[in-house]
Amino acid sequence: MIYDYEITTCKGEKLSLSEFKGKVILIVNTATGCGFTPQYEPIESLYKKYHDKGLEILDIPCNQFGGQAPGSDEEIHEFCTVHYNTTFPQMKKSDVNGENELPLYTYLKAQKGFEGFDEHQFKGVLENMFAAADPDWAKKPDIKWNFTKFVIDRQGNVVARFEPTADMQKVEDCIKTLL
Repeated sequence: MIYDYEITTCKGEKLSLSEFKGKVILIVNTATGCGFTPQYEPIESLYKKYHDKGLEILDIPCNQFGGQAPGSDEEIHEFCTVHYNTTFPQMKKSDVNGENELPLYTYLKAQKGFEGFDEHQFKGVLENMFAAADPDWAKKPDIKWNFTKFVIDRQGNVVARFEPTADMQKVEDCIKTLL
């Protein structure tokens, strides 16, 4: 269950996901130097719009995709607050794939695997890049890129996975149905 996991905040404090029982949670792996980085703006908008109705957002910076989250946790936090005025909780930079991945991500990927990219200007670029590296890439549940989002309902169930190519309106519509 999602509430069995613990993550570390950008300030180094342990945070148990059990603190979010009864809330809708959006978990997103982010990066400060990515073509999808402007998604911080609609994510912050979701937080402001729905936080008082029970939405929590957990931002987990990750440097595994093109080295697009360089810098310390403090530098990443400063970038986000200065450039996107983010107010939602930011976690410690962490791996979401591989031998050092957060156990939370092992769980999330087991609950909702990769189902393909939505139509987007970067769809073809991403698909070609992954296909060149691994012909079976689309069959694996791994996180493919920055700004992959998981939505957790008030009972702690992983109900949706949105790839970075998903329209943010789809993400918002999903969240609204759970609030």
